[in-house]
Amino acid sequence: MRVLGIDPGLTRCGVGVVDVAADRTASLVHVGVVRSPVDADPGDRLATIARGIRQVLDAHAPEVVAVERVFAQHNVASVMGTAQASGVALMLAAERGLPTATHTPSEVKAAITGYGSAEKAQVQHMVARVLRLAVLPKPADAADALAIALCHAWRSGTAPDTAGAGGGQTPAQRAWAEAEKRSRVARTYVRTPR
Repeated sequence: MRVLGIDPGLTRCGVGVVDVAADRTASLVHVGVVRSPVDADPGDRLATIARGIRQVLDAHAPEVVAVERVFAQHNVASVMGTAQASGVALMLAAERGLPTATHTPSEVKAAITGYGSAEKAQVQHMVARVLRLAVLPKPADAADALAIALCHAWRSGTAPDTAGAGGGQTPAQRAWAEAEKRSRVARTYVRTPR
């Protein structure tokens, strides 16, 4: 499966494309950052982000687009720009009939490192290790985009565990799968108020 991962942002929008095989191994196809000038009109900035994402879609033909889910922060202006860039990415995928998914930062960190509160440097190191890169992907937005793509491929079940009992998964993937299982069990036993 070829996945385009997007770390949305109005100033810097990370884009990363990976190919993931059935045995969960992955290879780098493309990584980069689409930048827009901070002093430009917001509409022009979004158009710049859209052009950059379109170029990646045209050049690499992903089968699915995964975007980091926007979450609340104290900086409202930052959240707004991130949400706008996220909307552009999702719209461009929908225009091409591509399936989309969103993943929270903690989901992505758990999938890549086995720990939902991992630091950015840990994510960069694990992405480089998984993709067998000689150098860490930089800036962090680019590494995050690759992590989002990997998270989606592993989470979607595209690469089933054929070895049984987690044998076909990395330790980080097994930890993430266990956390997901515990989360589902916990939700099952939560009683809803009447």
